[in-house]
Amino acid sequence: MSEIIEIKATARPRAGKGAARQARREGNVPAVIYGEGEPAEIIAINGNDLWKQFIKGHFTSSVFDIAVSDAKKIRVIPRDVQLDPVKDHPIHVDFLRIGKDGVIRVAVPVRFTNHQASPGLKRGGVLNIVRHDVEIYCPYDRIPAAFEVNLEGLDIGRSIHISSITMPDGIRPVIANRDFTIATIAGAKKEDETAAAAGAAEGAAAAPADAKGAAPAAAKGAAPAKGAAPAAGAKAAPAAKPAGKK
Repeated sequence: MSEIIEIKATARPRAGKGAARQARREGNVPAVIYGEGEPAEIIAINGNDLWKQFIKGHFTSSVFDIAVSDAKKIRVIPRDVQLDPVKDHPIHVDFLRIGKDGVIRVAVPVRFTNHQASPGLKRGGVLNIVRHDVEIYCPYDRIPAAFEVNLEGLDIGRSIHISSITMPDGIRPVIANRDFTIATIAGAKKEDETAAAAGAAEGAAAAPADAKGAAPAAAKGAAPAKGAAPAAGAKAAPAAKPAGKK
């Protein structure tokens, strides 16, 4: 069962960029709670409290009870986090209310294990990850920390599909109409380069054979060597006249 974290917040009197900037100047992070057909709650959360939860990791798959007052707590899950482009701190958070049925849509990361037991990776293959996380529907209190994929025995050319992952009861993938790919074991780039080099070498070996037939053609029409007999049918040049005779 996922831990439900309680965090305190205060209601903001108004929305807008000016009010959000004012909240940040006071050391708070502006946020909004929406969903379940209820009006949006505009709140502010202490920046240090939010940062402590954010750096733990898996922030967007964690469930929070936001205490707007002593008598009012709202169970939510973060849906979107805006970060400062320089400091990389949260500057705004959108929270989604968790409904009565408790089923939410969340992205769960995929982890790959036993790399050393994969024949394909041992031969220099590459693990090509198509999806780093999988979106699922699940009860808010049963969010998996991660899905593990065992690479043991997988050779080059093998693919891992969503059907290879065992889903706990009550959990199902958002994409339900196809067995989509999670990752593949691809051939090493070096092997492709070796094959290309071998093909180039074969082409170079065939080139001299073609050149042999081209040599006579190249010689045709060339000037005869000095002292060589004129070609058949060619007219002889007239003899030079003796000196002194007209």
